[in-house]
Amino acid sequence: MATNLANVAKQKKIEYFLISFVDLFGVLRSKLVPARAIGDMQRDGAGFAGFATWLDMTPADSDMFAVPDPDSLIQLPWKKEVGWLAADLYMDGKAVEASPRVALKRQVEKAEKKGYRLKTGVECEYFLVNADGSAISDPQDTQSKPCYDQSALMRRFDVITQICDAMIELGWGPYQNDHEDANGQFEMNWDYDDCLKTADRHVFFKYMVRQIAENHGLRATFMPKPFSHLTGNGCHAHVSLWDKTGKKNLFASKTGEMGLSALAYQFLGGIMHNVEGLASIFNPTVNSYKRINAPRTLSGATWSPNAVSYGGNNRTHMVRIPDAGRFELRLMDGAANPYLLQAGILAAGLDGIANKRDPGKRLDINMYEEGHKARGLKKLPLNLLDAIRATQKAKSLRDELGHELVDAYCKLKLAQWNDFTRSITQWERDNTLDC
Repeated sequence: MATNLANVAKQKKIEYFLISFVDLFGVLRSKLVPARAIGDMQRDGAGFAGFATWLDMTPADSDMFAVPDPDSLIQLPWKKEVGWLAADLYMDGKAVEASPRVALKRQVEKAEKKGYRLKTGVECEYFLVNADGSAISDPQDTQSKPCYDQSALMRRFDVITQICDAMIELGWGPYQNDHEDANGQFEMNWDYDDCLKTADRHVFFKYMVRQIAENHGLRATFMPKPFSHLTGNGCHAHVSLWDKTGKKNLFASKTGEMGLSALAYQFLGGIMHNVEGLASIFNPTVNSYKRINAPRTLSGATWSPNAVSYGGNNRTHMVRIPDAGRFELRLMDGAANPYLLQAGILAAGLDGIANKRDPGKRLDINMYEEGHKARGLKKLPLNLLDAIRATQKAKSLRDELGHELVDAYCKLKLAQWNDFTRSITQWERDNTLDC
């Protein structure tokens, strides 16, 4: 029986609820609902005009209702009178198939029917910058190799520990916080879990980091490449497939190469086969393509892939096998929609299993130095337009994710690309004003 949110509000002294959903561009949308009305909202949902968000709708469409998932409830650690809820979207009594959380739940349902549960963890990198985003917030953070710099980390102790303490309080199991490879950049890790729970937490994490940073007079950004000379924000995903009980890791094998089972390699084969179509989902902005295929940064490495390859415990590849029973996908960036990120992984993996796709041979080379020697490797898209076109043509992804979702996503992303092409950049002025 579903949790009664009205009773929870009384028990936890919650006065308001944020009923939230994420649109196709990854924007978090919410209505603030007083506790007195949460019973009606739990039954009927909070009403929205879909056209007012980045969903493929028109002003003539019916009201859209966000029905909260009571299992997703998070009481804001820094504002305990408020509870946050992830919601699923409905219109005319039917689920909105071209909405991110519904899309992920559809993939989860498909996997469950086959006896699978996807478990994932994400590594969300972000920068702490000044209010207008023009520079990092710490003027003393200037090392060319600042990764793990203790002094720079401790200068942001108050922000980092408030975020980490919140995750501890929420039961997420955070286990490490570090200064990342770029000046002003940080990463915080928490325990992996079922992919829907990870996606809900990913959404809330981004909101929480931004809010806590703002409370400290700073600004947090997950933008893929906010500074041209610094490493960009990745969002690596660690992936494993389990049985329906969630107790047996089906990727683990004592005899398999690198400790991975045949099923794991088929799942990986699905990722490798579909990655060009997945790129616009994993790297969804114009700016994303400043991070992948990028020149070396101040630290000496981009830490982002430049081709479709996988290797062992080797961070120069798109996919890394860090140890037995899991692999790490390194293509995604900080702008990736948390729900579509997970849906894309699962859709590609299920396609790989269904078609017994072969990922090819592992490459044990430094891709940054020797990638040119590896013949026949597929290259990642060079820009958002190429990535969108690849998604439009990706038959396997369409079959798994559904034409409605893929068409809506590509339509809105093409409009965004066209909007970008109408802008005039400073580079154009600097280089062609006198041509």
